[in-house]
Amino acid sequence: MIDHYRDLFEWQQWFEKALCWTVVQPFDEEITVDDLLWRLNGGRDPEERTMACPREDAVMEDLPVIFVYEGEGAWGFLEFSHGFATPDHILTELSKGSRVWMTTWHFNGGYTFLYAADGRIRARMRDFLFREHASLEGDPSILADFRAMLDGLDPEDYRGKRSAAFAFIEASTGMGIDGEWLEAEEAPVVILDNWNAR
Repeated sequence: MIDHYRDLFEWQQWFEKALCWTVVQPFDEEITVDDLLWRLNGGRDPEERTMACPREDAVMEDLPVIFVYEGEGAWGFLEFSHGFATPDHILTELSKGSRVWMTTWHFNGGYTFLYAADGRIRARMRDFLFREHASLEGDPSILADFRAMLDGLDPEDYRGKRSAAFAFIEASTGMGIDGEWLEAEEAPVVILDNWNAR
């Protein structure tokens, strides 16, 4: 699975520069994608738009632009404009009645991997790309297998470590990224205009 994402990052090299991938698995089937988008946007319905060339158009926005993906029992939200990390208060809202996995990075670093459930952030690893700087918060057992994946890679295999983050989320949730999704034109996107409000 790591090799699948290595290939994806080779094909879509912009993918390594800035993104936030959040996967939500609701425990309750009555939680809909509209409920999750409302939570993602700080308690307000987000703007929905069609972008002719999403990867190019999104960088003109000063707000998070996301693709929404549906899996079996899970929803994936890919913020691909600037690597805006989902704020903690939004993650705790998303995790009410759900499990949430998130990985994010951007031009200035911010390599973060996180797990939340039942309205609480349970574990977070910051700077996971750099073993000597990585720091762990919360229950270390939750991310033990992810740390083992990272430890099995060469310390300077940065593409492999990014790939491991996606592979671990897919192994945990069944929700992955298909490279063809990223080639979309005239694609629907969601723009979060209230995401950082408290």
